[in-house]
Order: sequence, then structure tokens, then C-alpha cells
Amino acid sequence: MRLKKCLLIAFLLPLVAMAQKGGTTYPVKDLHVKWTFKEHQNSNKQSLSLLTFVNKAAQPFPAANWSLYFNSMKEIEVKTSDQLIIEQVNGDLFRIRPGKGFKTINKGDSVVLDIVALDEIVNFADAPGGLYIVWDNQPDKGIKIEHYDVEPVEKYLKNAVSPLDTYNRNSKFIPKDKRALIKLLPTPVFYEARPGNFSVNAATAIISDPAFKNEADYLSDELFNLFKIKPVNGSGTLKEKSIQLVKNNLPEGGYQLEITAQGITLSAGNAEGIFYGLQSLKSLLLANSPAKGAKSVLVNAVVIKDAPRFKYRGLMLDVARNFHPKKEILRILDLMALYKLNVFHFHITDDEAWRIAIPGLPELTEIGAKRGHSLTNEKSLQPTYSSGPDTTETLNKAFYSRADFVEILKYAAKRHIQVIPEIESPGHARAAIKAMDTRYSRFMAKGKRAEAEQYLLRDINDKSVYSSAQYWNDNIVCVALPSVYTFLNKVTESLQDMYREANVPLKTIHFGGDEVPQGVWEKSPLCLELVKQAKMKSTDDLWSYYVSKLQEMLKPKGIVLSGWEEFGMMKTYLDGKKLMVPNPLFANDPVQLDVWNNVIGGGTEDLPYRLANGGYKVVLTCSSNFYLDMAYNRSLTEPGHYWAGFVNMEKLFSFIPYDYYKNAKENNKGEPVSKSVFIGKDRLTDYGKSNILGLKAALWTEKIRNTELLEFMLLPRLVGFAERAWAADPAWALEKDPAKSEAAYEDSYADFKTRVGLIEFPKLDEGGWNYRIPPVGVKVTDGEVAGNTEFPGFNIYYTTNGKEPSAKDKLYTSPIKEKGVIKLRAFNAKGRGGNTTTVQN
Repeated sequence: MRLKKCLLIAFLLPLVAMAQKGGTTYPVKDLHVKWTFKEHQNSNKQSLSLLTFVNKAAQPFPAANWSLYFNSMKEIEVKTSDQLIIEQVNGDLFRIRPGKGFKTINKGDSVVLDIVALDEIVNFADAPGGLYIVWDNQPDKGIKIEHYDVEPVEKYLKNAVSPLDTYNRNSKFIPKDKRALIKLLPTPVFYEARPGNFSVNAATAIISDPAFKNEADYLSDELFNLFKIKPVNGSGTLKEKSIQLVKNNLPEGGYQLEITAQGITLSAGNAEGIFYGLQSLKSLLLANSPAKGAKSVLVNAVVIKDAPRFKYRGLMLDVARNFHPKKEILRILDLMALYKLNVFHFHITDDEAWRIAIPGLPELTEIGAKRGHSLTNEKSLQPTYSSGPDTTETLNKAFYSRADFVEILKYAAKRHIQVIPEIESPGHARAAIKAMDTRYSRFMAKGKRAEAEQYLLRDINDKSVYSSAQYWNDNIVCVALPSVYTFLNKVTESLQDMYREANVPLKTIHFGGDEVPQGVWEKSPLCLELVKQAKMKSTDDLWSYYVSKLQEMLKPKGIVLSGWEEFGMMKTYLDGKKLMVPNPLFANDPVQLDVWNNVIGGGTEDLPYRLANGGYKVVLTCSSNFYLDMAYNRSLTEPGHYWAGFVNMEKLFSFIPYDYYKNAKENNKGEPVSKSVFIGKDRLTDYGKSNILGLKAALWTEKIRNTELLEFMLLPRLVGFAERAWAADPAWALEKDPAKSEAAYEDSYADFKTRVGLIEFPKLDEGGWNYRIPPVGVKVTDGEVAGNTEFPGFNIYYTTNGKEPSAKDKLYTSPIKEKGVIKLRAFNAKGRGGNTTTVQN
């Protein structure tokens, strides 16, 4: 049976277990649901998809007494029809209830619903998720729909990247001779290969200046972990056939590494420089990784002189939207160390979860870290980002204990990585708000009003109406409540205690500050009273008040305020319309801003430069180039967001920090960008340059629910980011002649890609990293199918029988002449494959 009455449900999903009038007898496991993308409509402002429900149970699926819940990051049209009622619960959670005209689905029958999302769909990660059924007579219990399939149909996506597009792009790349390559990334300032080599083995001594004892111990541990080589603990006397760690007067973070047949000498002015030199040595050793069971590893003779371009080289990881375990965090810290990144921005709280235990406030993790079906959010938060109804699932109740966090701090410090915790406020605070609401209710039930109100985060009489970027209507703290600052102070002091236990200085806390929606505080009696008492013009002025209160709390503790760009902005008016401009009030304060909104084509392309020119200390966290949660390209099979554009490896490598207009080739739609976009935009002044602290890549995890996908999105793009953050300003970026600059750039990028493919991927393979293996580019000409890859080092295998290729199928060596459906897939040396490319010959 097929419902043909175009139910504009903007994203439905599995209509699963329900039963007649109570409905608890229907076996939900026998309800199968499939989502299929169909087409874009209304100038790409809407997207039509099909939701198919198949009843494979022996009994009918009931016509009433159930609700279907699902998450959708695309807004769904809320509407009522004779068949179905579609409602938004809050955030990305939607509910479908049967209307009076909905009919029973009999055994073996199916229902197909036409669903319209109020936005463009670009890839499979846009599909609804986390489907579950709730029976009317068991309103507190959600039952997961187990059989749910997402089937992207590439042919329906307009302007998708085709196999031919990929082939043509790959064809421009000519790999370099591996023998002439610099054997490590990021690229050092000076690198000179010399004849000969040195053998590192069990007889090798590590002789270190006392100032570098920790680094010497680290080297000893790494040699054993990587190669099972346990070096000799040397004395302070120089010894032939040794690795010597020598103190000199090089600038902070700089080092010199010299390898000869007689030994290895690494010198630096501080421990940080020695550590980076050790990472270069480690990379060189890994490039010559010995056969399994070998008792020594050779490293080629070389002289390296090196220093970082930027002092701040960061990675932001969001673990609030979707949790990632401590083990993976430690792996990522090792990866950061290998590529000489030194700031780990730990996004541990948001609307969707609070991920760190705070002594004295157990509700933050009892409620704020727990997700599941909930009518009231008193025992858990509602499901988000396809988390499902079950609060007992590991990822639905996950957080870091105090001991976990201290361990992470120590692990990072040993690798010279600063950890910056982020406590989102005043927006993106729903998890904390709901947790403190539960605390409030518990104490009020005991008649203890003072304790109940001690950490309350909202004005309970606030009638303000707003919708955040993620569709929440209750995620902003009340900045007029003194208890808000009591809460933030409590969290701050708890973090200080953890840092003290780890023997690590807490230099800065990131307090978020982003995406506070229009309409907040406007109908809060407490906020309106504060506006009146403080003689403010409007609730807009509460923003500066809040930043001032944070500064008032942090400065006596010696902690610098960090935040997203909005902390340096203020609302004003132009022709009666509100807009955000740099706020001069805090420009001279020690406020560090992560500036993300330079979306090419979005109108604020120059925002990072405006804030730096205005006196703010800026970290370039540019979404156009450094947001690693963006999809690689426009394809239904590539996961990720795309609101800031498509971010491939080249977007990171080509970034010019002090003039990113110069190499901006695409806008946020993936279309060629005209240089006219930058006419009238502020350019970075010399003064502004002095305020650029460095660069930061960011990985948000709304669409990343497991470590495999996390690593897929992170790598190899993080290598491109590290190159830009560490390596010296390249010649092509400084060249004034456009033709010469482009030629130099293409040559430099070819060299970089060759090094990634032939040197870095094998290292990552040995580390077990699930980096993205690119799909094969394919060209069909005159009855022949030619294939190529984005990077060298991969083998292409193919099939002609319709099956997915494996590393045991036919090896591609020349254009394929066989007819029919040809499937091609690239594989690494470990036999792991990328996405399959399918063509007809």
C-alpha cells in the first residue's frame, strides 16, 4: 500500500513498534524503514526524500496509539494532516503521531511517505536518525527501530562531484621523485640530506642535559613502543654512537638536528624545542621503519634547522555533541605531538551534554551527560544527534571523571600541549541548565530554597521567545542571576584544582560566547530589572555586562578569558537593522578570540582581520578552511556539514594566514569565487598581524558518532593544517606575480601530496589510523575506463560482476576494456579501502 498524498513531513523515519490501543504487542524489530534522497525543490531551499516503512511482522502495524520520534539536523515542516501530525519537540528532536486517517499497515505491506526538508540535502549524513517508537500506554519507554537504512542516490544530487571531475582534478597532479623528498612534515625551515646513516639499536645511548630529562625518558619510551628498542641510559659525558640532547641558545620552540654515521645530536634552547626535534627524529625513523623483529632501525644522515612559524597551533575537538573516549583523546594528543601542534581546545560542554565531573554538582553528569527518551528532561536530556532512547547505552551516559581529566592533562603536558577547557556560556548551555533545574527541584522538595537557588541558571519567570542555531528554545543562562556567576566560579575553581593536581598551569578558560540568538532576555523580569537599574539602553547591553562579569571573576585568578569571536563583538544598528561589529570595550583586555566566521560568500569574510586590526588577540579558526567537520566535497557519499563550504586537503594547504583572500578559489557553495567578493573588505594591517596568535583547526561532532568516522574526518586534513601552522611562509604565498605564484604553488602542492602519500600514510597505517582513503577518479573514453587517485601510494582494484571490490580482486594497471558495470576502489598497504566508484562502460 502506498500513501500518495504527499505528506510533507520534512524527514520522517521508521514507523516502528506499536500496537492496537496499547500497542505493546507489536514487534518493533520487524518494522523496517528506509530513507532515500529524491530531489531538491524551490531553488534548493527544500529537499524531497522518501521514507519507506515495511511491515515484516506477522501482525499489522497499528493505526493509532503511538508516537514516532527522530532527530533531524535539517528543519522539518511542522504540520497537521488527516494522516499524520508532525511536531518539533525541541532542538533536533521531532515527533510524528498518526492522524485519524492513518491506516493499519498489514503484514508484508509498505507505506512510502514523501518528506520535505526545509533546506538543501547534500549528503547521507543529512538523513534523519535515532528513530524510536513510544506507545501511548507506556509514555516513558522508547523502543529503538533497529532496521533503518539510508540510501543516498547520487544521480538526484545537483552539481555533485562526478568521477570524471575527480579524475580531471587528480590528473593535474604529477608525483615527485620520492628520493628527493623531505622525509617529514610539517616542512622544516632548513633540511639538507647528507650521505650515510646511523643505526639506532639497543647499544645506543641517550645522553641528555639535565634540563631535558623528561624528553630523554620520552624518547626512550617511544623507541621501545615503536621498535622494541631499549636504549642505554647514558651519562653526561659525550659518547660516540649516542643520541645527545644538548642545551643551547636557540629561540623558544626551535631546534637543530644533526644525524651522522657517528651519532645524533639534537640541540635546543628549551625542552619544548627538544621535544619538537624528537618528533622530527621520530618521523625520520618511522619513514625507515624496519621489518618486524629487526633489532635496529636506520636513519639517514641529515641536518635540520627548524622553528615554528606560529606559537599557537591548535586543534579544537567537540566531545559534547558526541562523546569520544579517553583512549581516543590520548591517541589524538599523540597525533598532535607528531605534527607539532601544541594547543588542545577541549569542547566538553554544550546544549547536548556536559562531559566533565564537577565535585559537589553531581547533576551535571547524572543528568547533563545522560541522553534518552524523556518527557521532562528531569532524569536525562532528550535524544540528540541520533543518540536514541536508551539511557543505558555507553555513549548516552558518557563523561570524563576527575581522574580521567587529570590523566589527560598530564599526558598532554608531557607532550608540550596546552589543554584549554571550554565551558559554553551564556548560550549552548542547555545541559547545564537542565542539570541545575533538577538540582533546584531536589532541594525545593526538601524545603531548602537557599540551596536550591545557589546554582540556578535561568530566570524561572522568563517568557522570552527565541530559537538557537540548533533550534533550542531554552539554552541560554540568565546573565542577571547572581547564581550564574556562583556556578561559573564553582566550575572554574574545580578546574583549577584538577590542573593543580596534574601540576599543569591553567592559563585560560574558553567560555564559548557564540550563537546567542535574537530574542533572549527580552521578557525576563530579572534581566529587564537589571537593564533598568544599570541604566542600560536595552537587553543588548547585557552582553558587555556578561563579558565584564567573566573578567571580574577570572582576572584575580590569573586566568585569561578565551572565547569565540562574539566575545569581541557588540550589537548596533544600521538603517534600522541590527548588526554585529567589533566591541572596543574589551580590545585592550587580555581576551583571546577564536574567529570562525569568515565564510567565503557569507559577507563576513574579513571578520578575523577586523578584530585583529581592532586590537583583539585572534586565533584564526577560519571555518572556510579549518573546520574539519565540513564535507570533503559535494557528494552524497561524503559525510559532513557544508554550510561553510567544502574543505578538502587543498583548502588547508593553500591557506595564507595574513592574506587568505589571495588563494580563496571557492565560495561556501563550492562555486568559483570572484575576487570582487573581497572589494571593500578590511585587509590585515601590520598592527593586526601582531595580534594574530596562530591557527586552529576545529572538529565538531554533530555527525560523528564513532572513532572511525572521527579519524576519517581528521586525517589526512590535519597534516595540511599542521603544515600551515608550523612551516615558514611559502615562497608562492609571497610571490606578487599571479602566474609565477600559481606555478610555484602547484609545484609545492605536488611535493606536499607526494610526501603525504608516500611517507605520511605509511606512518599513519602503522599507527592504525582510519584516515580518509580517497575515491578513485574515473574517465570513460572510447570504450576504456581509466582510473587515478588523489595521492600516490594506493593500489586500485576493480570488479566487473557488480560486487564491491576487495584487495583480492583485479589490480588496475592500465585502462579497463571490459564492458558493463565497473566498480573501482583504492586500497592502502594494509588492505583497507575507500569509497567505491561505479561507472558504466
